[in-house]
Amino acid sequence: MNPYPSYKDSGVEWIGEIPEDWEINRIKFITNYNELKLSEKTEPDYKLNYIEIGNVKNQKIISKTTDTFKNIPVSGRRVIRKNDILISCVRTYLKSITIIENDVKDFICSTGFCVLSDTNEVNQKYLFYTVLTDGFISKVVINSTGVTYPTIKSEKLVNLKVSLPPSFEQTKIVSFLDNKTQKIDELIEKTEQKIKLLKEKRTSLINHCVTKGLNPNVEMKDSGVEWIGEIPIGWNKIKVKYLGDIKSGDGLESSLIEPEGEFPVYGGNGVMGYYSHFNSDIPILVIGRVGEKCGNVHYEDSKVWINDNSLVFQPNKKVNSLKYLFHSFEQRDFNQLRNKNTQPLITGTLVKNEYIPYPPFPEQIQIVEYLDEQTQKIDSTIEKETQRIELLKEYRQSLISEVVTGKIDVRDWKE
Repeated sequence: MNPYPSYKDSGVEWIGEIPEDWEINRIKFITNYNELKLSEKTEPDYKLNYIEIGNVKNQKIISKTTDTFKNIPVSGRRVIRKNDILISCVRTYLKSITIIENDVKDFICSTGFCVLSDTNEVNQKYLFYTVLTDGFISKVVINSTGVTYPTIKSEKLVNLKVSLPPSFEQTKIVSFLDNKTQKIDELIEKTEQKIKLLKEKRTSLINHCVTKGLNPNVEMKDSGVEWIGEIPIGWNKIKVKYLGDIKSGDGLESSLIEPEGEFPVYGGNGVMGYYSHFNSDIPILVIGRVGEKCGNVHYEDSKVWINDNSLVFQPNKKVNSLKYLFHSFEQRDFNQLRNKNTQPLITGTLVKNEYIPYPPFPEQIQIVEYLDEQTQKIDSTIEKETQRIELLKEYRQSLISEVVTGKIDVRDWKE
């Protein structure tokens, strides 16, 4: 695509130069914001669809809460309609932004959103693409206050400036970007599906190897354990408690955990940050104890800090291959043992009394070596596909920015 014939200075740093016949204006002069709020006289039992900031991801509403007016938070009664743009005013760097493209009924959202409504002064989809750009988001972040939860007031957000092409060009730009971003999104979706299948293949491979071994012709016997099924005739099953000790990690104040540092800190859901000290420097297995992902298993043989939201499995002398145990623990899926009534958690006692398949030592080594080779190939492919997704997302962002700020001329584009 070519640039426009001539440009002028926009006077806005993040926008830069714009085509000669484009204008600059503040959002508040081209759209209304936070226009409608649900009446306090609404019937208490009237059902509503409530959108919180966490319900918006990748420019889409991924979920909603349906509840009655009396149960909806007072801070969540902002009415939204077709063509409304929702921009999160809290933790704006997360880019919780979406546009309501279809007719909606009885939809409301959190006051944590700034809601921009259609006024016919600007093409709403064009404005949506503009507020998605990294340049605009960075300007919002700069104007936010607070460290943990940076926030910007709606009044401040709508005071920011955007570039405005003539009306017919806005329509053309929207058509172009709708077409191109849809194709990019389809590529991303296909790549994500490929990664999902690769992960399923990896899990299936490990499960087969640690429960059935590498010899497809070996005679099998019933293990007597549902999750294991049949095992080779020469294998045994064994309870975890006979292979090592399990204890909780050590308490650590959250204020001491840094986003970067020397030693990883394991919490209930895996690595949660870094700390300047360690409490383990030997080969161990770390099992998440508390949280939605409790039961997740990690192999560690370096210096780390295990906090008290994790369990530590330290093998005894009976263990020939800790890596084999790691794969077996993974396949057992300890998350199925979690307490389902209160906060999700598992206990060391529950883990200790679980059975795992236990082949002779030479077979454990063979299985681990085979899995190391095969999973490395799969992991390498997953990494490449993940990088591809990141490049596609970067290209998508760059394309949107280049078009809505006039760096690329799409007036003659034909689908």
